[in-house]
Amino acid sequence: MQELFLLSGNVEENPIAAVLTDPVNGLANAENLFKSGVIKSYLTGLAPKALNVGIRIVIAAVLFVVGIQLIKLVRKLISKAMSKAKADMGVKQFVDSFANAALIVLLIMFVAIQCGIDAASIVAIIGSVGVAISLAVQGSLSNLIGGVLILLLKPFSVGDYIVDSNSGKEGTVIEIKIFHTRLRTFDNMIVVLPNGNLANSVITNVTKEKNRRIDVKVSISYSSDIDKAKEALCEMLEKDESVLKDKEHRAIVDALSESSVDLIVRFWVKTKDYWDSYYRITENTKKTLDSAGITIPFPQVDVHMIDR
Repeated sequence: MQELFLLSGNVEENPIAAVLTDPVNGLANAENLFKSGVIKSYLTGLAPKALNVGIRIVIAAVLFVVGIQLIKLVRKLISKAMSKAKADMGVKQFVDSFANAALIVLLIMFVAIQCGIDAASIVAIIGSVGVAISLAVQGSLSNLIGGVLILLLKPFSVGDYIVDSNSGKEGTVIEIKIFHTRLRTFDNMIVVLPNGNLANSVITNVTKEKNRRIDVKVSISYSSDIDKAKEALCEMLEKDESVLKDKEHRAIVDALSESSVDLIVRFWVKTKDYWDSYYRITENTKKTLDSAGITIPFPQVDVHMIDR
């Protein structure tokens, strides 16, 4: 690339530099150089050099385009191999993003070498830049390590619904990348969480298990028949198809509050049916108690007047 630097070299190698670097005698130098044929000779030799540089640029562009296509092919082959090995979706996404970044770096190095840049210089530059970048992006490195830990320890996988205790964010995991994990919330928003924070956070994996327990709390008045209320609620659970009959399902007294007797309607459902079952049983609890003549009280205060 040194052929393009017009202000380098001596008069014989670069006569234009002699003119531009001597503004006082520039015109005289230009006239003398033109008469002697030096400029003509230089310009005649410049054309092949410029053509050579142009050819290298075209070759570099072609190599880069071909390299990008090869990278896509390699990524597809890796994806197919991992699919055959039945690798976890999160592992596949992580390896794909890591391989893509690594292959692009190798492609840029290869193209630079083909353009005539010394390989030792490239390695030295990459090493220096790498040290500077590592100091500047320590957070990104921690996110990279966090991503590796997530894939090794597997506190969650793609498709799980999780809750992050640090940020309070929750949603379904849709991607596990090198530096971050993407969640889709219940109202269809995308949340991006750094892997470093997730690796050091308390994660609640809501959908890891197939079944979940639901507790629906309800209060009845002190004047109501507790046994009748429990019997009606248990019958309601028996009739509900989503309630798992082979697991605990019953109504129990939880507390004796100031104005009510607090009950818990406890049952198990499949994880995928959790929210539908929760809302349906909550509604049916009210209807069932109404049908059984059980009163659901509201906060109240009894005032006693004393004559003096």
